[in-house]
Amino acid sequence: MKKLELKFVNELGKIVTYSIDSPEEPVDPSKVHAAMDEIIAQNAFNTGGGNLVAKKSARIVERTVEDVDLGLE
Repeated sequence: MKKLELKFVNELGKIVTYSIDSPEEPVDPSKVHAAMDEIIAQNAFNTGGGNLVAKKSARIVERTVEDVDLGLE
């Protein structure tokens, strides 16, 4: 499953990451910029380190999981 990770900096300078499952592809960087700006402007999320104050980055992450058959069942 792919996720869009949005990384922000909070008031303490810590990186805060929010993930969005199954993002619309291809990802439009201008829409991501606008969404991140709006999240910061609206104080949409609380963090232990204070308000979000800046955008850090955004990325698509895809995780693949493969079970190992241990013959236990």
